Amino acid sequence: MKTRKLGPFDVSEIGLGCMSLSHAYGPPPPRDQAEAVLLGALDAGCTFFDTAAVYGLGHNERLVGEVLRPHRDRVVLASKCGLSRGEQRELNGHPDVLKATCEESLQRLGVEVIDLYYLHRWDRRVPIEDSVAALADLVAEGKIRTIGLSEVSAPTLRRAHAVHPIAALQTEYSPWTRNPEIAVLEACRELGVTFVAFSPVGRGFLAGGVKDPSALDPSDFRVGMPRFKGDAFQSNLALLAGFEALAGEAGCTPAQLCLAWLLHKDPDLIPIPGTSSPEHMRQNMAASGIALPASLVERIDLAVNGATVSGPRYAPAMQASVDTERMPFEVSV
Repeated sequence: MKTRKLGPFDVSEIGLGCMSLSHAYGPPPPRDQAEAVLLGALDAGCTFFDTAAVYGLGHNERLVGEVLRPHRDRVVLASKCGLSRGEQRELNGHPDVLKATCEESLQRLGVEVIDLYYLHRWDRRVPIEDSVAALADLVAEGKIRTIGLSEVSAPTLRRAHAVHPIAALQTEYSPWTRNPEIAVLEACRELGVTFVAFSPVGRGFLAGGVKDPSALDPSDFRVGMPRFKGDAFQSNLALLAGFEALAGEAGCTPAQLCLAWLLHKDPDLIPIPGTSSPEHMRQNMAASGIALPASLVERIDLAVNGATVSGPRYAPAMQASVDTERMPFEVSV
């Protein structure tokens, strides 16, 4: 697989988001299936793996550590802090909590250093400068190699970068979530920060994985997302057929079309699709070899964008925990 630059690292241009192997999208897969996804991604050329302390409250880090530890020299490991405190989910950016979370993550991963360590969410009770300074201490102590931020705005990125260089900024980005295009992508280019796109296939929707939201497991967090409810979902479903037709023209799956679209959008951007299916993982990684003509990219942009998608990406309670710029139709939510 082709590589892209992330801080001092050369990583595969498509990474693996590991969250769905532990929580969020219904019951996690059996252990052998999760191992098949992780090791299959490695075999497919993926060298960038993304986990977090809050995913399964430690379960995901233990899984990723146990499976990938024998291959440590072949991978770049990313994890996150700031959304858990010990074994509890809690938004907390206090320096002492971030440092304690890092110690716990190192133990669960079974490594001496984490390559990329994100502040998962900015806790507005703590100045971003203070949280980043704590992460800078971890760099100085040799416990993490680089610092990342997740779900922050361009002004917050600039404030953080003034304290310590930020290697990566992670935010949702796909044809149906265009918020990064407001300001963050440009700020990343200006500062030399790699943009990492999570949920690059629209939380499975643009892959055709949710044709009936009533069939979702009650523990699936998409159940509470506005785009998967009522009239908004029906309106979005009407967009899907056209998107699937464009994928057919490109000779790829709809998920691959999302990933190829992202890779075309920015030569430095790295998408990190997640899945619990070994077959879907292989298809996602194969998107690295798909070239899209500019005319098709323009048609995708016209078909699925901030004006054609219905509903904000988060419900109000979850929106309150993120700092990213909002599309005009989301501001009143």
